[in-house]
Amino acid sequence: MASDHRLGALKAFDDTKAGVKGLVDAGVTTVPAIFHHAPESLDDAPHHHGHQFAIPVVDLAGLATPFGRASAVGAVKAAAETVGFFQAVNHGVPEAALSAMLAALRGFNEETADAKAPYHTRDDSRRVRYHSNFDLYQSPAAIWRDTLYMEMAPEPPAPEEIPPACRAIALEFAGLVQGLGSTLLGLLPEALGLRQGHLEEHTQCLEGPSLACHYYPACPEPHLTLGTTKHSDPGFLTVLLQDAVGGLQVLVEDDKQQPAWADVSAVAGALVVNVGDYLQLMSNDRFKSVEHRVVAKSAGPRVSVACFFGAEGSTRVLAPIVADGGNARYRNTTVDEMARHYRAKGLDGVSSLQHVRI
Repeated sequence: MASDHRLGALKAFDDTKAGVKGLVDAGVTTVPAIFHHAPESLDDAPHHHGHQFAIPVVDLAGLATPFGRASAVGAVKAAAETVGFFQAVNHGVPEAALSAMLAALRGFNEETADAKAPYHTRDDSRRVRYHSNFDLYQSPAAIWRDTLYMEMAPEPPAPEEIPPACRAIALEFAGLVQGLGSTLLGLLPEALGLRQGHLEEHTQCLEGPSLACHYYPACPEPHLTLGTTKHSDPGFLTVLLQDAVGGLQVLVEDDKQQPAWADVSAVAGALVVNVGDYLQLMSNDRFKSVEHRVVAKSAGPRVSVACFFGAEGSTRVLAPIVADGGNARYRNTTVDEMARHYRAKGLDGVSSLQHVRI
């Protein structure tokens, strides 16, 4: 009976097409039951909650010189092998484009429900789609966020498919981030001791990124829900633009090897970069695709744009690159198989890599 009741509540919420923002606009002062998370998923490590741990900052300013490039490769390697996350500065995406993208996203989400409804869909074949919780009907509890997805590969959407508020900046921003992706996907193979073009040649991972533009309204009872549950990212690499509200946390191992949640604070002008599951597979576990989440906050809205380099739909084979004398830790798979598995399981806190681990 309870499950029927829950399904009805999920459907009623979905049918509004107004997302979490619609609940907030309607003046909710409590978090509806469909958003309530089990206590253990809300705080995996209470004694470490949000402890201060500085995510490495990598300066990309000097790439044109051999010394600058070597130093960036070393910094990227150290971050990818330990935390799996870093903040990129002097990354070449102009400050004006970053702030315009965040403003456009805020603008779209703050339009009327009627203005957003035409973009509302759960049809994955649409290149531009807006909804709350891609795994709404699978997950044990809904998360406190709404998302506008824009798929830029194999070719970008036509301007008229993009909501007017985002039309002027979205394609420009995606192009700029694609340039940064190219730079980073040149540094990462070098950090593994491979040739610079290795990843691009072998994976098509540089096709246009898919943009997941998230809007997390201020939450009346943040202790009951999450903005995003614990997960690692599919794809090779994620580049994240976040505003200054905060809430992103990464699971890091402290000195005693106890996993603990660390806040990824906003660094002015930086873009947050993290290793995805495919890169952990290809590096045979040398690079880490680390679990992260977003906590719900009474402050807000929090706005962020996650740009995934994942070669969606590609039949490319992903195979671990094994160092001399080592053993492969994963079986060969394809990007398409990994992506399908990820979508089917949703954000359940279990890494997709378990599915292909030997």
